[in-house]
Amino acid sequence: MKKAIALLGVLFFTLSAAGCNTVKGAGKDVERGGEKVQDAATNTQQKM
Repeated sequence: MKKAIALLGVLFFTLSAAGCNTVKGAGKDVERGGEKVQDAATNTQQKM
């Protein structure tokens, strides 16, 4: 029983760590997308 609980704890920790990395990567992608939108808006504004 103790081994099962320990295994579940390790599994939960591993999945949590993987989820954090995925969310962090997604946040960086969204940030880059926002920067591209800002650059496009600035370029359009300068052309006007």
